[in-house]
Amino acid sequence: MIESTIKIKDYNIRVYSLNTVVVGTGAAGFNAADRLVEYGQKDIAIVTEGINAGTSRNTGSDKQTYYKLTLSGYEPDSIRELAKTLFDGQCMDGDIALCEAALSAQCFLKLVELGVPFPRNRYGEYIGYKTDHDPRRRATSAGPYTSKFMTECLEKAVRAKNVKIFDKMQVIKILTKDNRLFGLLCIDLENLHNADKRYVAFNCKNVIYATGGPAGMYADSVYPIGHYGATGIAFEAGVMGKNLTEWQYGLSSINPRWNVSGTYMQVLPKFISTDKNGNDEREFLFDFFSDKGDMLTKVFLKGYQWPFDVRKIDGGSSIIDILVYIETCIKGRRVFLDFRDNPGGEEIDFSILAPEAREYLERAGATFGTPIERLMHMNAPAVNFYKDKGVDLHKEPLEIALCAQHNNGGLTIDKWWQTNIEGFFAAGEVSGSHGVYRPGGTALNSGQVGSTRAAQYIAANRKGNPADLDTFKDATLNAISDSISMGDTALADCDNVDEIWQNAAKRMSRFGAAIRSIEDIRKVTEEIKGELENFASLVKTSSVNNLHKVYRLYDILICQYVYLMAMVDYVENGGKSRGSALYTDKNGKLPYDSLPDIFRYTLDDGSRGNMVQEVLYKNGICEFNWRKVRDIPEDDDFFENVWRSYRENGNIF
Repeated sequence: MIESTIKIKDYNIRVYSLNTVVVGTGAAGFNAADRLVEYGQKDIAIVTEGINAGTSRNTGSDKQTYYKLTLSGYEPDSIRELAKTLFDGQCMDGDIALCEAALSAQCFLKLVELGVPFPRNRYGEYIGYKTDHDPRRRATSAGPYTSKFMTECLEKAVRAKNVKIFDKMQVIKILTKDNRLFGLLCIDLENLHNADKRYVAFNCKNVIYATGGPAGMYADSVYPIGHYGATGIAFEAGVMGKNLTEWQYGLSSINPRWNVSGTYMQVLPKFISTDKNGNDEREFLFDFFSDKGDMLTKVFLKGYQWPFDVRKIDGGSSIIDILVYIETCIKGRRVFLDFRDNPGGEEIDFSILAPEAREYLERAGATFGTPIERLMHMNAPAVNFYKDKGVDLHKEPLEIALCAQHNNGGLTIDKWWQTNIEGFFAAGEVSGSHGVYRPGGTALNSGQVGSTRAAQYIAANRKGNPADLDTFKDATLNAISDSISMGDTALADCDNVDEIWQNAAKRMSRFGAAIRSIEDIRKVTEEIKGELENFASLVKTSSVNNLHKVYRLYDILICQYVYLMAMVDYVENGGKSRGSALYTDKNGKLPYDSLPDIFRYTLDDGSRGNMVQEVLYKNGICEFNWRKVRDIPEDDDFFENVWRSYRENGNIF
């Protein structure tokens, strides 16, 4: 790595020239760096805006799942069968599914060797359990903090290899020209006041982008505070998007942000809503349910049917999500789980529950007392988690909302996790590696596999130095100048960046989350388009300390626009409600007469499950393309042929 300086618009800009930059310090980013060194590519660095921020390190659930090939028991499994499970989730490319299956054991066992405490029995088998959309028992867990353990162990491995980490660096521009990658422009969060240190450029041949999902788009979000994503500037740089309509949403606490899945629901808490000031408390579920046993059963099922699923609205547990959404997004009220008292304020007759719920609680010995007493009996660490975060469930209710949790789509990648921009790779949630439905825990496996594949490809095929400094400056001059001008123009006597951001995020949660009316979305996209076109005159801050927010808001608005336009294009091409998204259809079915017409929908028939929606963002316009998924490859697997090819030319690329 070579450090230099260039001057643009009277700013001295530090330039670091090197082979590869990894952006992000989550599990995928750290693994990418660790693998690069392992495979012999040492001219690398990591860039991150906060080494201790991000979803991998700061999120989890009742039992955070890692999905992999079966490594225990009598139940048969194979790489091809695992690939087919992933592929059958609709809109997923078969070569990616095969890679994720083929490398799952390798990546999982590496984490074990690094010290992630995945449980095994006395004989060494890594026992599994069945998760959602899982025909086997492939899931495992190291507890609520599985991804945190992964990140910590991978960081330790990276630090032992002395990889350079640039902390407090926010990427504000991906530097491309004529579809060629030249590097990155960052703003140094620790030197915002120093004009000659404010901007930093990286001149590199490769980037592994591991920035996570675009969490900053949403107000109602279970992503940890401090995780925003940076997908918008990737679109701006010409990187193609894929399956952007496909998300997961679910019930989560707001402060702290955490999934209220598993036992949080299975202990049957009381749902209450209040006005914005915490007054006018009501148990709103009783307004909808006339059968208390049915209500309690559906609350119980939310525990392991946690993601909102349009197939589970009519007669299923996702009606609970709908009722919470009505209270918060339509009525403007606040919703809480109260574990101190039973629903209805009286002792529960567990015999009125459906057998699935009743038998589970009976086997758990939890047919007694109040929700908090049952929760302490079944899962005391779940109570301690909130107490450690300043919320005592023994004494106070827990505020929740229907929140964005995971983006199944993202940036388009090939089987080496390279995007349409040569040298620009995407790994982890920012990559569009999933389809509509995915088994729980596949995201953790995908991040490890994708970062491994990208590192393999770079180490084998993309060694060498980046462009010389003069070429780099000539190619990036205009882009860097434009970015600097954005910051300069935003500095003024007033400050509205936080207000615009909050309004944009609330708007996205209301119109572009689980419940989607295309008529409303069309209006919203026009608003966002206007905000982007007038960004320079509209967005202002009175302090250089907020400049990074200006650049973040710009990224978020681009991202919102492209994602919302993808939803419009999906419906205009005949798409219906599927996965975690309900599209209002005036000619559709209203599952319950008491619901507002916005919940009238038509289930998708699966006929588009073999199609992928892709998008390019050019000059403020979205260009869409629909293509068939790539099938699971059927390569020659005769050992002698593969071995000879591998020996002679390493022909795996």
